[in-house]
Amino acid sequence: MRDGGRISAAIEILADLETRRRPVQDALKDWGLTHRFAGSRDRSAIGNLVYDVLRRRASLGAIMGNDDPRALVFAAYALQWGKGLDGLAAAADPADRHAPAPPTPAEAAALTAATLPDDADIATRADLPGWLVPSLARVFGDRLETEGRALAARADVDLRANTLKADRDAVLADLAGAGAIAATWSPVGVRVPVGPGDEKAPHLVSELSFKRGWFEVQDEGSQLAALVAAEALGPAAAGSVVIDLCAGGGGKSLALAAALGDAGRILAYDNDKRRFGDILDRIARSGASGIEVLDPGRGDPLAPLAGSADLVVVDAPCTGTGTWRRRPDAKWRLAPGALEMRREQQRGVLGAAAQLVRPGGTICYITCSVLPEENEDQVAAFLAARRDFRLEDTAAALGRVAARPLPETTRVPLGAGTAARLTPHATGTDGFFIARLRRAD
Repeated sequence: MRDGGRISAAIEILADLETRRRPVQDALKDWGLTHRFAGSRDRSAIGNLVYDVLRRRASLGAIMGNDDPRALVFAAYALQWGKGLDGLAAAADPADRHAPAPPTPAEAAALTAATLPDDADIATRADLPGWLVPSLARVFGDRLETEGRALAARADVDLRANTLKADRDAVLADLAGAGAIAATWSPVGVRVPVGPGDEKAPHLVSELSFKRGWFEVQDEGSQLAALVAAEALGPAAAGSVVIDLCAGGGGKSLALAAALGDAGRILAYDNDKRRFGDILDRIARSGASGIEVLDPGRGDPLAPLAGSADLVVVDAPCTGTGTWRRRPDAKWRLAPGALEMRREQQRGVLGAAAQLVRPGGTICYITCSVLPEENEDQVAAFLAARRDFRLEDTAAALGRVAARPLPETTRVPLGAGTAARLTPHATGTDGFFIARLRRAD
């Protein structure tokens, strides 16, 4: 396909999203099934264009004075992809029957000016849902626009070297051809930078080193969260009992197993077995022998574990606001009701974790959210209700596991302890919140 056809496809997919209000992955998949002539490079370019529009939908619409799919795609192609008005006009070639109609004079003028209106509000400038600005301003203050723009950027591909089978240097050497570099903060992290425009990201899961279990795809922030959790066990890691309470596909369980040298017993649980996905295949590939998956469909597998866990990892259900770089459609689909539902689920899972952890044990509460309602507020409410728990200096723990000193903005003072916050702007990771809660002996 030529670029004109790709632009038309992106417009069609975005129109479908507006009409049917569904996840972008579903719309992209359906388009691919009904347009089988499109090759993998075409589908990748179209997906990139759609995602880039969704990342900056508010500011692109303001620049164009129009937020219909055609205007947004034109702006993304000309401005974000650096093609300019001339490049767009060339792509919209009337001789190409798959291309869109050429830019109108009004569209051409908007793209030539390429500026936001003087009265654009902070939500537009930072590409944020307006209803969330007060919450995010609580967290970021005068950094709100900068942090919002970082949340609207493309994310690189992050990998975790599985130290049960290979060290980071071996993974770096194996993936040198893909441009792999050492991650900044995680001592086991590897990053593969993602290029601009229609550049296709490497398909790393087809590498033999992946199939051999040398690495897993995992955001660097998630890696750090797992290392902070594992560090709570200290020298008592061997023989410890760890419950991964919201295990999902097992990313944290696998990272914990590697961090503990496969010395602990890790029990992976999720109340919806559909979220496990390919967890058993991942465990087998990793070489971890200490992970056991608990079946939620067989009675209550957690009941016999009450008061026995040295560490309970709560990778809590959340709005996922910290992952907007990777899931930009979620930014615009999120509604106040969904936030309140997640907060209720978080309260429930924290209560369950408190029943499972032994005296002297630790809960590590983790979200991939940057909203205070899901983070500081939840921890403060939990501590107020459970006087037998205290918040540790989580930021100091993060500093101990990181490969180098972290920015001061990662430190979140909260009562007598600290939590830790990672963000795309501050640390180049997804947004994460981490709080270690120690139960009294």
